[in-house]
Amino acid sequence: MLSNLDLIFFCCFFLFVVLFAICRKPEKSSREGYFLAGRSLTWPMIGISIVACNLSTEQLVGMAGQAAGKIGLAVSAWQLVGSVGLVLIAFTILPRFLRSGIYTLPEYLEYRYCPAARRIMAVAVLASFVFVSLTSVLFSGGITISTIFEMDLTDSIWTLGLIGLVYSSWGGMGAVTRADFVQGIVLLIGGALVFGLGISRCGGWSNFVAANGDKLHMVLPATNPNLPWTGVLSGMWIAIVYYCGLNQLIMQRSLAARNLHESQMGLVFASAIWLLVPFIIVMPGIIASQLYPQPLLENPDRAFPLLMKNLIPVGLRGFMLAAIAGAVVSTVSALLISGSTIFAIDLYQQIMPKSATHQRQVLAGKLSMVVFVCIACLIAPALAKPEFGGIYQFIQQSQGYIWPGVCAAYLMGWAMPKAPPAAGLLALLGGPVIYGMGQLFLRNQQGEPSVHFLIQVFLTFLITCTLMSFVTLFSPMPCPRVLPEVKPAEPHSRMALIGSALVISAVISFSVWFR
Repeated sequence: MLSNLDLIFFCCFFLFVVLFAICRKPEKSSREGYFLAGRSLTWPMIGISIVACNLSTEQLVGMAGQAAGKIGLAVSAWQLVGSVGLVLIAFTILPRFLRSGIYTLPEYLEYRYCPAARRIMAVAVLASFVFVSLTSVLFSGGITISTIFEMDLTDSIWTLGLIGLVYSSWGGMGAVTRADFVQGIVLLIGGALVFGLGISRCGGWSNFVAANGDKLHMVLPATNPNLPWTGVLSGMWIAIVYYCGLNQLIMQRSLAARNLHESQMGLVFASAIWLLVPFIIVMPGIIASQLYPQPLLENPDRAFPLLMKNLIPVGLRGFMLAAIAGAVVSTVSALLISGSTIFAIDLYQQIMPKSATHQRQVLAGKLSMVVFVCIACLIAPALAKPEFGGIYQFIQQSQGYIWPGVCAAYLMGWAMPKAPPAAGLLALLGGPVIYGMGQLFLRNQQGEPSVHFLIQVFLTFLITCTLMSFVTLFSPMPCPRVLPEVKPAEPHSRMALIGSALVISAVISFSVWFR
């Protein structure tokens, strides 16, 4: 139970975060001010905000749960490959988007293909945000808090959703990034605290390694049903290209940067912080499996909550609750501001162009946030059903319907300048169908998947690219489409290049050490 000191700390922390987030007067009539913080963000704000919106309870609960279960340290590949992906995106895809002056990622597809491509992606991304990402974050946050502090699951879900709604709707992107900055730092400190206390309870690093040597491997056999190395080298890269480079949640922070230097440095800074994930999230999951094997047999997703409930002393539990709730609220607010941006600019503005003034677009975005929160809070408790196979697995497999088609539309659009609009539409509509057929038919006699979903993602991507190539071969555009460039080209940041080399070296070193 929480002590009075814990409650005071928790309430003071959230009061401070909310006041800090809304301390500046919101630019109510400025679309750029509300959705992109006036394109004024610096690299520390960008980097910490990316980390805060990424490392929420779907990581704390889901990734730690998979580490406690059958995957072990290998689940770190999602963040380590992501670190490499961020630095590659910073020097390839990012400059294209910044020069075009876009607000949203679907907006770019209209310039490259046609308005229909933009709307299809907008609807698909919003559905993914609301029914997968937002729902999962609220559920995992709710189950964490209910496990530790014996709160009602539904009440905790609604509380977290409403807190995120308050300051994201009040101050827009600027308020979200300011809150993320504080909550991201608190989350990192909290994760380090859990890791340190857990290693101490295990008897030190040497005893921890000796007891868990079978789980401390980054490379799992190709026959492993949970995370084979073949999936890491194939479909995971498709997922990372989408998540780091073609995902509104991440790229909106980069698009809000002052210039290319700040944007690239922000991505590199975030990639460096992601290197801590194996220590502050994954290894705590393994620690939990060593300390509390019996309670985790039925539900490994309770690994991180069990650690905090049993390791964190009274007086610090308020701090940890603030860190967890802050992580949830950061991701909720990030999803809300990104989803509202897509709704207002890619749907509302396109459907009602004459009446969609900047003020009305901002209002439409705010109203859409309310709808998104209500939908997610209503359906989130259903994820407690065991057939979903763990929250992290549910998130990744569901996103497989989005990753391959979107990646094919963008990458092949750049690789084949004469690819017609029909090719882009084929990718966006055909990708989910092809992946869905794999999910349906690639199963063994017991009804379990016979091909890992990451390999299915890769195969879907290859098939979609092949179909796009045939369409382009037989019906190319007469000449390449001219894409907008509202900003002049800028040189790459030298500091970011140096940081990228260090990040990639660290990822290689870690992977070799724990091979």
